[in-house]
Amino acid sequence: MSSDSPSSLPSSDSDPGPLGPLPARPAFQASEPSAGPRARPSSTRSSSKRARLRLLARLTIRDRQLLDWLAEHYLLSTDQIAAALFPSKRAATLRLAALYEMEALNRFVDVTTGTRQHLYALGPLGALVNPSTYNDPDRSDAPAPRTATDRTERIVGSRKLAHLLGTNQLFIDLYAYTRTDPNTRLLRWWSEQHATAAYTLSGIRPDGHGIWQVGDHTTGFWLEHDRGTEKIATVLGKLRNYAQLAEVGPRYPVLLRVPSARRERNLLDALAGLPRGLPVATGVHGEHPAGPCWTVAGDSGGLRRWLHELPSDHGPVNAATNPHRYSDPED
Repeated sequence: MSSDSPSSLPSSDSDPGPLGPLPARPAFQASEPSAGPRARPSSTRSSSKRARLRLLARLTIRDRQLLDWLAEHYLLSTDQIAAALFPSKRAATLRLAALYEMEALNRFVDVTTGTRQHLYALGPLGALVNPSTYNDPDRSDAPAPRTATDRTERIVGSRKLAHLLGTNQLFIDLYAYTRTDPNTRLLRWWSEQHATAAYTLSGIRPDGHGIWQVGDHTTGFWLEHDRGTEKIATVLGKLRNYAQLAEVGPRYPVLLRVPSARRERNLLDALAGLPRGLPVATGVHGEHPAGPCWTVAGDSGGLRRWLHELPSDHGPVNAATNPHRYSDPED
């Protein structure tokens, strides 16, 4: 099983494995009630620790997978969690309510999409399980928050909240797909801040990075989740650094996922005049990312490819220029 893999977890509680090597990050501590002007008696502190240990013992492997995701990807909605990890939305809602009561999770209402469903982030108990975590979706260099609640407040106030939900949706769709097709796996799911830190010298800033497996074939990709708010020229400008990285490191397709078919046509028209050294594929929000929804720039006849059919190369085995090269642990 790959140490990169977040997708070995079926609907049961088998061990999913870690999400892969993370860059060094500051840690924050879960909040505890203030001791006030006088220190609490040692018996009270011991009782509090025992209570925490009892709560930690109640966490399942599936719970810990969810907490791992929230540590790196900040937030997920009820629907996303249900699709990825539970047999039904009702089962998800019941377990999420229990985790909220245990303070493993914090939650707030989604006001960005109109669904009014709950969005979940790490709670104090979840922060104990994941003491090293990303701190602020708007600032990768932000100081560590004092408590899990402070971190949640940063997420609630983030200008990227809707963008994060949209980015995470693609990976949730892929992960949920693996539950219906045992021939598939999501081997790697890295957030923007994880991927940016890992490839900092290249200057790329993908919204996400993944490695998708179908059978024995693996396809790496960079995700640019486009919401139609940037000019086409700005979007194309991002490709420069990806092309430079592809010369010495992984040559993964850049997925430009856009909100409408019209936006996609405009992008493909603009891409037609660019060199084809870097694979670029376009798709539209709402189409299943594992399926035949991707158009590779330069393809003729409106061909739509499955994700695993996109051109992809993990790049040279070179620790200096390709230090995060994916390798199958069974090779």
